[in-house]
Amino acid sequence: MSGVELRSASLKFGDRTLWSDLDLTVAPGEFVAVLGPNGSGKTSLLKVLLGQNQLTSGTATLGGKPGYIPQQKAIDEGVPLRGRDFVGLGWDGHRWGIGFRERKNRRAAVDLAIDSVGASAFADDPLGRMSGGEQQRLRVAQALVGDPDVLLCDEPLLSLDLANQQVVAHLIDRRRRTHSTSVVFVTHEINPILPVVDRIVYLVDGKFRIGTTDEVMTSAVLSELYNTDVEVLRVRGRLVVIGTGDAMDALGSSHHAGTE
Repeated sequence: MSGVELRSASLKFGDRTLWSDLDLTVAPGEFVAVLGPNGSGKTSLLKVLLGQNQLTSGTATLGGKPGYIPQQKAIDEGVPLRGRDFVGLGWDGHRWGIGFRERKNRRAAVDLAIDSVGASAFADDPLGRMSGGEQQRLRVAQALVGDPDVLLCDEPLLSLDLANQQVVAHLIDRRRRTHSTSVVFVTHEINPILPVVDRIVYLVDGKFRIGTTDEVMTSAVLSELYNTDVEVLRVRGRLVVIGTGDAMDALGSSHHAGTE
């Protein structure tokens, strides 16, 4: 088995059910986006796949090595760690004392990962002096350095401008196409990945819908999930979601379809 498989998966915290009876298979090379409002269980789903959360019932299986891209967070300017060393942490997991052959393999893997995200020109600079886009490229490289079979992405576009959102989305899309890497991509922003996403998992208040963008991102489906009137429009190749009350708070003001 390869990819991701959830069967009859349920997750509860106390009396609150985030989701239940979730069946999902992410095939090798498939790009699945996870959307939904705050507290709907998007990041918790990734933590289940990483082994950090335990399901209340059901099973979750990863068919191979995972790579993880965390949320974009500002790195203090005074941090002296070089970009290259940051990527290397994804290879050795902070292990020390590796032999010569292993060091050679590590160096080659780090160089390959850095090159694959177009970061060679700044990889030897201090991480804290890089732009947010440069730092996020190196987070992608850190996730790829171990040659993962499954890529788990937690809001990797957060706080990036549109140009860098497109760059990061392209890097992840290229990886899954060239290496048949399964991608589970939690995001606020559906629009930057519209051209590349295969299916959507939309989580709202214990309910969910799974399908293609055209199947899930509709006025009827989102109105049912949010239990209020929600309208989905396509404007110049982008999705605009218009809601009322709590749904508007959850969906954002105008340009995105979901929020954590």
